[in-house]
Amino acid sequence: MLKYEGSIWRPPSEARSLILQATVGCSHNACIFCVSYKQKQYRIRGADGVQSDLDSLPDSHKHRIRRVFLADGNALAMSTNELIETLKVLRPELPSLERVGAYGYAKDVRDKSVDDLRKINDAGLGIVYLGLETGDDDLLRWARKGVDSEENIKACKKIREAGIPLSLTIILGLGGLEHSERHARETARILNKIDPEYVGALTLMTPPGTRINEMVQTKEFVPMSPMEILEELKVLVEVLELTNCVFRTNHASNYLPIRGTMNADKEAILKVLNDTISSDDPSKLRPSYMRGL
Repeated sequence: MLKYEGSIWRPPSEARSLILQATVGCSHNACIFCVSYKQKQYRIRGADGVQSDLDSLPDSHKHRIRRVFLADGNALAMSTNELIETLKVLRPELPSLERVGAYGYAKDVRDKSVDDLRKINDAGLGIVYLGLETGDDDLLRWARKGVDSEENIKACKKIREAGIPLSLTIILGLGGLEHSERHARETARILNKIDPEYVGALTLMTPPGTRINEMVQTKEFVPMSPMEILEELKVLVEVLELTNCVFRTNHASNYLPIRGTMNADKEAILKVLNDTISSDDPSKLRPSYMRGL
């Protein structure tokens, strides 16, 4: 039986995956909106840690595993060799394995070449989830993300050039109402440059224990209303020009779950947003008590 260290977080699309802690915590762990890894000191468990986890599973269970997600915050922080060795542990133990996913962070990609990433892909990494959050450099600095938009673009293009599918997350409402339009337009501009396979939009949460929660308490930051969030999402979608990207707002934090392919479904998505906004009917939205991390 697996024994995780602390709380475990994974993307919505990894709900049925076997989660293995290749690392503990987050190598950055400074973003003002994130509470996920505050109680953890970052360290690498690597191949030995993953192997010990697999040894605790019955063979009958191992044969049913089709997907694995390598936790915690950003397994790509491991060196190329460490990550390859970790990935190599999986296939002999999980004969039905189809895909391995992991979180990434632009700074962790910076020191890896495209060739390094290709080797990691060949070893079994099948998708990278990267938190873009916003395309606005002022907001990135304010949120203590630790990278700027150009670093995000370079990292994402490296991942794509290496042949690894890329899923990006953005945070609606990150700039508050004052910076909403700039946040939406700049985020769409950066997404257009990267042209990823997947984009997931989250809505800003302000949980206790985060710097942004403190700012809400002192009125330094005022969260946007649900309809203001949808107005921001509408601006984002209007500016997006993507080739063939699965676009989702299915995260639990969102007020209105939407799924489509951009840009093929752009007009249909805009119609849903326009109809919902014009109705000004809260009953069409996910109630606040049902939103959560």
